[in-house]
Amino acid sequence: MPDTTLGLPVLANGTVVTIGTFDGVHRGHHDILRHVVACSESRGIESLLVTFHPHPVAVLSPEAAPLLLTPGEEQREALAESEVAHTVVLPFTNTLARYAAADFVAILSERYAMRHLVMGYNHRLGRGREGDASVLADLGRRLGFDVDVVPPTLGADGEPVSSSRIRHAVSIGDLSEAANGLGRFYSLCGVVEPGDQRGRDLGYPTLNIALRDPRKLLPPDGVYAVRASSSRGVFGGMMNLGGRPTFGDLRRTVEVHLFDVTGDWYGAAVSVELIRRLRDTTRFASVEALVAQLARDADNARVALTQA
Repeated sequence: MPDTTLGLPVLANGTVVTIGTFDGVHRGHHDILRHVVACSESRGIESLLVTFHPHPVAVLSPEAAPLLLTPGEEQREALAESEVAHTVVLPFTNTLARYAAADFVAILSERYAMRHLVMGYNHRLGRGREGDASVLADLGRRLGFDVDVVPPTLGADGEPVSSSRIRHAVSIGDLSEAANGLGRFYSLCGVVEPGDQRGRDLGYPTLNIALRDPRKLLPPDGVYAVRASSSRGVFGGMMNLGGRPTFGDLRRTVEVHLFDVTGDWYGAAVSVELIRRLRDTTRFASVEALVAQLARDADNARVALTQA
């Protein structure tokens, strides 16, 4: 899917547009995107997704800005899996926040020839979130575009899937609930950097992963069964998120031990799916006790991977 900015040329034949922050690119978002693609195909016009950077809350109320499920490049990669033809990333500023709904949709109509707007059931746009479905439908009659409202996508508990619910699940380590909302396992992305070789000395060498973005939401510290993907392939393993209290090291790091894998990974880009949380980070009385626990962790992680 082409990833563009404001340089996208006017699409003279018209577009089907959807607008939102799309953090997580979860099951509800995918239902909206499928609707956009279906509308574009039935009308014979282009599909267009409009999103924002940074997250609007980070501009309007920085102290309340959430950590993100899919910051930056992670979001673009997740959106690329849809069949939407074009993406516009608008810089979200205080000036843009002051646009009335009528002003904003007028820009979409003029610049991108919007003929059809698809929105989630609870989405609003414009200053003070004034642009609800009724307001937008009225604007559409005046400016020449139709409006479709996509109903909520429900989770296993019958409640609507949302980015905020998934963030809560991740923040408390409920990976099953997060995966249910996302439609995939929650993941971390980063680049392998040199470490202090302590895992190798213990018999469990690790990839020390520097995360791509400091705005990434992390689950609670602990040991996790994981699946790591890179240009080398897909590998099972276990991850320690947090410090290494047995050695008096409280720095929060991401260390992944891959099963049955060797070689130099420095500089490699790695995506790590979190399959199951195994235990809390713990301070052990001795290195021998830690190594014994790592062996149990490895066994438990292998079992979890077979059940994923």
